[in-house]
This record gives sequence, C-alpha cells and structure tokens, in this order.
Amino acid sequence: MDTQKKQQLTYAGSGVDISAGNKAVQLIKKSVQSTRRSGVMDSIGGFGGMFALDTDKYKEPVLVSGTDGVGTKLKIAHMTDVHNTIGIDAVAMCVNDILVQGAEPLFFLDYLAVDKLVPEKVADIVEGIAEGCRQSGCALIGGETAEMPGFYSPGEYDIAGFVVGVAEKSRIITGDRINKGDILIGLPSSGLHSNGYSLVRKALLEVAGYDMNTKLPELDQAVGEELLKPTRIYVQAVLPLLGKYNIKGMAHITGGGITENLPRVLQQGQGALVDRGAWDVPAIFKVIQKIGDIPNEEMLRTFNMGIGMILVVAPDEMESVVQDLKERDEDAFVIGEVTAGDKVIYK
Repeated sequence: MDTQKKQQLTYAGSGVDISAGNKAVQLIKKSVQSTRRSGVMDSIGGFGGMFALDTDKYKEPVLVSGTDGVGTKLKIAHMTDVHNTIGIDAVAMCVNDILVQGAEPLFFLDYLAVDKLVPEKVADIVEGIAEGCRQSGCALIGGETAEMPGFYSPGEYDIAGFVVGVAEKSRIITGDRINKGDILIGLPSSGLHSNGYSLVRKALLEVAGYDMNTKLPELDQAVGEELLKPTRIYVQAVLPLLGKYNIKGMAHITGGGITENLPRVLQQGQGALVDRGAWDVPAIFKVIQKIGDIPNEEMLRTFNMGIGMILVVAPDEMESVVQDLKERDEDAFVIGEVTAGDKVIYK
C-alpha cells in the first residue's frame, strides 16, 4: 500500500501571492486618491470604475479613447531598478494622443503584469502613473495587476495604459480645415520620450558599451537618468488654447518622428516644409547619431528630435498662439508651414 503523503498545493506555492496583492492595493490607495477629480463616483476596490460626465460643460459630448504602452524603455527601468517614473510615460503616450483631437482627459486605467508581485515596486510604478494623471488632470479610477510567474523574466514587468477623454462634438480637431500656408508651431520634447529605444540600446549599450552609470560630457547626467526622462505631457500647455484659437490640427510626435506623424493630420495633397534650424536638437539625439553613424533621414523618421507636439494654425493667429504659450512659460517654436505635396520636406 502506498503510504507516501500527498503534497498539498497552494496558489502561493505556484508563484502567486494573494497576500502580496492585497498589500499592494493598500500601498497604492494614497496615490490613486491623489488623482481624484470631479466626475469620479467610487473609490478604489470596486469591480468597475464609475465616472459621471459633466453634461453642463459639454452639450454634445464625444468620448475619445486611447491606449498605449512604453515599449522597450521598460528595459531601462529594469536595468536601473528605478520604477517611479515609467508610469508617467504610460499616461503621457495615451493622453497626448487624445489631446490631438481636442479631448480633455477624464480618467485612466492601467494594466500591470509582473513575474513576481513585490508590493513596494508596484507602489512605485503606480505612483508614476498617478503623477502622470495629476499632470494631465485625469483620474486614475481602475487597473489590473496580474502576477504571472514563469511568463516574464525575474524582476521584469509590462505596463499598458488606457485613457478616456471628452470633446465637444463641434470642436473636435480632425485636420479637415488645414490649408496650404498654415503655420506649424512646435512644442519641445523632454528628450527621447518613449520611442526608438531598441535603436537607442543598440547604439549606446552594444556599440558604445556604455552602462547606466556612464557619464558623458555631452549630457548633464548619467546615461540611465537621461534614458529614463519621462515623456512630456502636453495637456496643460494645449488645453487652454482650444476654443480660444482656431487650432486646425495637432500631431503627437512619437515613433516615426515628424516624418511619419505630421502627415497623419494633413489632408490629401498636403505636405509640409520643416525648418530643422528652428529649434535646438537635444544632445542625446546627437550622441546616438554619432555613435551609430545614423543618417539624418533615419533619425528624423525614428525619433522626435526635440519636438514632441505640433500645432497647425492660420498665419494670422501664429503670433497670438506663440505669445499665449510663452506667457504661461511654455516654449514654442515656429518650425515650418503646410505646403502642397504629400510628404514632409526638411530644410
């Protein structure tokens, strides 16, 4: 007769710690509460986040949604073991996208998948998400943390974000009013933002052999700190312009650079002439280009090159819009104009 005692299996023994999940929820409550705004109807812990739309403010409200992640920039967070800024990137990539259509961000949800749930690390990540929400004025009303042992490498995780915003139907920005001769106003980026990191890592880490602590004379901080700079959020800069000026179009400059993103808002038969000398290109792009011997065309269609958002306005409103931004301590550059054609040309 078999007298061997049968092993008792548990969820924790399989790699999923429910107690750690509960602790993480407790640790993130303060961060989540800090993002609360008008419209939020419930608190953390429910099965669904509820938000009441302000129908006094918006007569014909149109909901605008977006979703994104931060790509292989996550590798830099893993390598530096710094996790309290990557959430800002997750929010920024989403809210900047819906801002292009004239939408005010209302609420945000996140999805975080981890190999092993470490409550303190989760709290750091969520604090970054909360900071992004505070910067963009939206509420963090829900999320999911999934512990998936054996799926990710030890210590690694992935993050994705989802945002819902609102725009007045009559004020939705589609680019359909853009004309030849309209002016392009560029708002500066904070650096690489969250795009091109596969090429960045290839150049800096493999070709040059740098590590996260390497300090270069061209940069004012270590490589790891430069690469972790959060994506700039443009909501507070741009929202006050909407309704006040005739913003005909906007382009969020992400992967593909100005070359690929600006044409997305232009109409058929329209192109653009962009003056590359109208703004200073941040040093990090020059470092990457030199190390990788990367052609200008490849740089311009991979990175933002220092411009993270472009506004399209009529010539007679150009000075007013630029002045408005500068009075609120927002840098702005006139970088070109809309032309006939079908592509972006640089001079």
